[in-house]
Amino acid sequence: MKTPDYRKIYQDMIRMKYPEKAKLCSSILKKKNIDLLDIMRLNAIITGKSDKQKLQDNQKLKSYDRNTILKILNYQQKHHLNNTQTADHFRLSRNTVAKWKKFFFPNGSALDEASY
Repeated sequence: MKTPDYRKIYQDMIRMKYPEKAKLCSSILKKKNIDLLDIMRLNAIITGKSDKQKLQDNQKLKSYDRNTILKILNYQQKHHLNNTQTADHFRLSRNTVAKWKKFFFPNGSALDEASY
């Protein structure tokens, strides 16, 4: 399945609607590969902080690819966070984090950056 060209989408959006935010977003848009975490950062920069209801609505629509999940789990290990702390940081359910860990590491094996 082919993914949308988020770089082009956000470049066009910034150019047309938010030219004042171009400098803030340039470092992310220069990256070779833009992943879901980068998209979330871009969205936060462009739209600013949303009210609580918008955050809840947007949370229901999120989906994560394997690469992003492994980055989140690697972040958890690198910063010695428990599931609740990781969930709070990425605005996830702690049960989601636990489910990902069981799915990707059924034997409780340590994360390896080379795996993604």
